[in-house]
Amino acid sequence: MRWRHPPVYRPLVDLSTMEERHIIVTYRLDRATIQELCAQLEPDLMSAIRHPTVIPPLVQVLSVLHFLASGSFQTTVAIASGMSQPMFSNLLSRVLSALLTHMRSYIVFPPVEDLPTVKGDFYALGHIPNIIGAIDGIHVALVPPRRSEQVYRNRKRYHSMNVQMVCLADQYISHVNAKFPGSVHDAYILRSSSIPYVMGQLQRHHVWLIGDSGYPNLSWLLTPVRNPRTRAEERYNEAHGRTRRVIERTFGRLKARFQCLHMTGGSLYYSPKKVCQVIVACCMLHNLTLRRQVPFLQEDGPAGGLVVAVEPVGSEEEEEKEEDIDNRNNIIMQYFQ
Repeated sequence: MRWRHPPVYRPLVDLSTMEERHIIVTYRLDRATIQELCAQLEPDLMSAIRHPTVIPPLVQVLSVLHFLASGSFQTTVAIASGMSQPMFSNLLSRVLSALLTHMRSYIVFPPVEDLPTVKGDFYALGHIPNIIGAIDGIHVALVPPRRSEQVYRNRKRYHSMNVQMVCLADQYISHVNAKFPGSVHDAYILRSSSIPYVMGQLQRHHVWLIGDSGYPNLSWLLTPVRNPRTRAEERYNEAHGRTRRVIERTFGRLKARFQCLHMTGGSLYYSPKKVCQVIVACCMLHNLTLRRQVPFLQEDGPAGGLVVAVEPVGSEEEEEKEEDIDNRNNIIMQYFQ
């Protein structure tokens, strides 16, 4: 009887021979950060292996980073990594699952002791006090399930997930909710998320989020004055726009770094659940690049980095409370007269 030797995987990628700049352009992380990430994920990646061909954790992570960064088809990434498409598909799920187990250490709301610094950073943007986050929604294209394709069709007539995010003044993503299809309104996603509870717990610190007119003005959420009648209201709206623009820059940086989220890379051909995992993983890696100060190179994204313009839409019919309007009016009177 002849014994068959198990197949041996021979990696085509050797990180040690690559220049640092090429590593960042290809994987969006630098050499040291990739090695640190691999060490963190290695226990989960090795314990999940059921295939006789053992692919080293480093190669698993590099192939997934390449896929997220480039937005290429699985087959293209698989060939570049020296594996079959089915093999890459399996390890994509494996790496995403391993990464998401660490989500709460990568995406976190600022703790109370950091609020003064966070507020100061936002005040420098537009001179509005007590802001601790900018909130908005961004659409990520996907191929929808056939039976419910209409639910994923957004107002721009393409299929997507509508992802709610909150960012800090340095573009760190402090909250992400990627569970809702494209037809769902931003205001509904906000009400259904953990943000009202979190901000309710922080109200004794007199802090606000800042959002566009797609949201209702709330006791903890400042929106623009829809029909400004005074110069003070106009100045407030101008300051509001300068402050809120950081979330648009965050979206632009996120999609430029991780082309799988941008429509130039095509729609994601996965189930909505897996698309959600991809989105959250990209947000985690985005924060990691900020934490490790990985350079944002010109090669990241088309034309040296794209800018994503997020068009505000009218909020759902929701009556604003008088005390919430008074909060905003007090800020206008105190800081913008």
